[in-house]
Amino acid sequence: GTLLIGLRLNPGVTLTESSALARQAEVLVKQVPEVTHVGRRSGRAELDEHAEGVHVSELDVGLKPTAELTRSMDEIKADIRKRLVNLPAALEIGQPISHRIDHMLSGVRSQIAIKIFGEDLDALRGQADALRAKLAAIPGIADLQIEKQVLAPQIKVRIDYAAAAQYGVPAPQVLSALQALVEGEKVTQIVEGSRRFALVVKLPESARSVEGLGQILIETPNGRIPLSKIATIEDGDGPNQISRDDGKRRIVLSANASGRALSEIVADIRKVVAETKLPEGYFITLGGQFQAQEEASRLVGLLSIVSLTLMFVVLYSRYKSAALSALIMVNIPLALVGAVIGLWLSGQPLSVAALVGFITLAGISVRNGILKVSHYINLMRFEGESFDQKMILRGSLERLSPVLMTALVTAFALAPLLFEAEQPGTEVLHPVAVVIFSGLISSTLLDTFLTPAMFWLFGRKPTAALMDDRDAEAL
Repeated sequence: GTLLIGLRLNPGVTLTESSALARQAEVLVKQVPEVTHVGRRSGRAELDEHAEGVHVSELDVGLKPTAELTRSMDEIKADIRKRLVNLPAALEIGQPISHRIDHMLSGVRSQIAIKIFGEDLDALRGQADALRAKLAAIPGIADLQIEKQVLAPQIKVRIDYAAAAQYGVPAPQVLSALQALVEGEKVTQIVEGSRRFALVVKLPESARSVEGLGQILIETPNGRIPLSKIATIEDGDGPNQISRDDGKRRIVLSANASGRALSEIVADIRKVVAETKLPEGYFITLGGQFQAQEEASRLVGLLSIVSLTLMFVVLYSRYKSAALSALIMVNIPLALVGAVIGLWLSGQPLSVAALVGFITLAGISVRNGILKVSHYINLMRFEGESFDQKMILRGSLERLSPVLMTALVTAFALAPLLFEAEQPGTEVLHPVAVVIFSGLISSTLLDTFLTPAMFWLFGRKPTAALMDDRDAEAL
């Protein structure tokens, strides 16, 4: 029910200008029909866990209840992007929790982070601009932007070590004095009742210039001298920040997915990156949500293989037959047919949540097969039935009610998650519900007809062998 919009201007912009532009964005976002309220933060305090400069603003956007929305969330985001596209700011649209997760995964508040590593900052910016132009042509990519590493105005102070030595002033002493005066130095604490304030001494704004810094008096053994006598002070520019990962300089291109599956967009990005030629010593890495999804998918895939293997081992230990065990496990692909169709009809991508649903569905479908096959064997063992179509028909009809009852109860329990896909909190559980619900339909229908038929075709010999085993337990 909420969106978080990030606006990034060039570093060095004043708080007044940043606030004015963010106010324009507020007005434009408020014009979206589904928006109920908009709040804003421009900059973050230095001690904040997510400290940002005043060039960064965040808009907290409240939306109408899901039942009142006439458009999907993707359409609402697209509308907001159209309204803000003309503002001179980089745009990031997400949600509060997803932004934090993205930042934790890749250091960037976007779903996709493309990092270019190298030593020369100018070369990094040039490569980032060239790569951005190629990536912009990929359909479905949104909020594509380059990390704000720009040249910011600076005042450079270069110590003349020979002149400083003549006056008997160590260079570290000069740098320490400058740091204290420019950044400020806490000298004491003022107490007023229950409130406490830090008393900080630093240069006034009027002295933060080439002329002002040149007149700063530096302590020497022979008295004070102006800084201009032992240092060169000049205007210049330099990078506003130097970002590193694992000790290597890097610049980041960030992007979100819109209108296409994240995996498809990442596949296109990898093609572009593979075709991009970089200077020696430079390389590109990809990170973000998709990376965590791929790792989780591999883990879930491995665990699913282990689960299926253990299922087969347990079934074999009970039925003493690979044929009967395989016959029961055939219910798994029968269930997966409906699950895949359900995902396709609902427009859901193959996510980690869907994979978890597949594993759960496999267990439910195997249980249905166990109910029927075990009942067939028990009819022959304890009620004197012979292996014929009459016995199979009787067993199938007697097990039809339990199978339908468990399938219907599960389906009714999943209904709230199935039909409220846009409700907050159902983002993960909705794909699970789609997989299990649609898989139950195909599994129940196909199992009703195919399991008896396969048991008739392939179950005679293993059943006879099991019946001859006098030590076999009742199933």
